[in-house]
Amino acid sequence: YERAGFYSYHVAEHHGTPLGMAPSPSVYLAAVAQRTKRLRFGPMVYALPLYHPFRLAEEICMLDQMSGGRLEIGFGRGASPIEMEFFGQVPTEAQATYLEGLEVIKLALTQKSVTYSGKYYQFDNVPMEFPPAQRPHPPIWYGAHAPETGEWAARQGFPIISLDPSELARAIIDRYRATWREVLGDRPILKMGIGRFIVLAATDAEAMTLARKAYLRWHDSFNHLFTVRGTTPRHARPATFDALHERGQGVAGSPSTVRAWLDREIRTSGTNYLVGQFAFGDLTTAQTLASIDLFTREVMPALRQLK
Repeated sequence: YERAGFYSYHVAEHHGTPLGMAPSPSVYLAAVAQRTKRLRFGPMVYALPLYHPFRLAEEICMLDQMSGGRLEIGFGRGASPIEMEFFGQVPTEAQATYLEGLEVIKLALTQKSVTYSGKYYQFDNVPMEFPPAQRPHPPIWYGAHAPETGEWAARQGFPIISLDPSELARAIIDRYRATWREVLGDRPILKMGIGRFIVLAATDAEAMTLARKAYLRWHDSFNHLFTVRGTTPRHARPATFDALHERGQGVAGSPSTVRAWLDREIRTSGTNYLVGQFAFGDLTTAQTLASIDLFTREVMPALRQLK
């Protein structure tokens, strides 16, 4: 991704499931920091209720310093209640825990000491001796799934990413833009992203063959814990890549097909930041690199021209 000229790399956090193999984003991203020089990177997101906020703040400062100020951080309550329960957390309290933890971390990243009194966390003049490289702190991202969450993120001054179809993503982004203008006026607007599965090959047929097979594996992993527990995920995904494509959440094809499809998605959603999921399911490293190479050479230059 760095050689290809990508801006940033976002990694998800999951536990006890084949859906994700980076259960400790901080450990994984420390290795990324060692192997790159320009690429920005970060968790999308840290499942905040699973962390002590002061300890996580210190890890964030370490990563930001080790990478020379290239860290992007995202926080969330955790997408899977089952994963929360693995750590003894109460899923119904995850949102409240998240909001308190976020406030503590923002204080820890910007002040020399932290005093805080809440329902879940209490601190009395705890010293914060290790600041982040970026001031006041690294960019904080938020995963938005509804217009009201887009509004909340704008009021916080957070960039956003939506994984939803373009019509809902547009509603989220429009609310984000309107709130941003209301609250922050002419201050330059931040990144408003959409995430899409992307597979490229020489022909449409070859790319679709790769995507259909890999997506079935990914879908099994996505549903793994819910299948084991006999429940359903909060944000379900279509069972096939064709259905995902029909919903506007993924594309597979030749460079010209992908270029035209992404052009429409970007214009329809109003996004200014595209997040591509190029590696998923059982795509091999060679297949993924070939897809990224085609994207870099034949799609990325055209997308950069969009305003």
